[in-house]
Amino acid sequence: MRVVADTNIVVSGLLWRGKPRQILDAARDGIIELFTSPTLLEELEEVLTRPKFGAMLEAADVTPHELVLGYAALTTVIEVAQIEPVVLPVRDDDDVLACALTAQGDVIVSGDSHLLDVKQHHAIRILSAAELLGEIP
Repeated sequence: MRVVADTNIVVSGLLWRGKPRQILDAARDGIIELFTSPTLLEELEEVLTRPKFGAMLEAADVTPHELVLGYAALTTVIEVAQIEPVVLPVRDDDDVLACALTAQGDVIVSGDSHLLDVKQHHAIRILSAAELLGEIP
């Protein structure tokens, strides 16, 4: 299964236990194939540098950049073309859709209501972490 994870899922999976972490574990185990783009990796690093994550990263003795590199190593990083806006007013969500289209993805996994409300873009389903985990062995 070809999956693009929205940044909120990746951050949760990298920093906490729970369903988003299980999705990253499924990729590590070869059960799903994760795709991302340079734009999504830049967004991930920007989010991880926010002050609210500083103490947690310091306690774990890891930098945002190290986490991004580790996530990139877990994924297939692809170059993505821009698409016409789909999810307004949140342009970052369109970056996720564009990545999934380019990757010929099966699923986008997100915790973002703007994306989840779209439900499907072309043939790509948009699922929550719990919904995706319900579909993988």
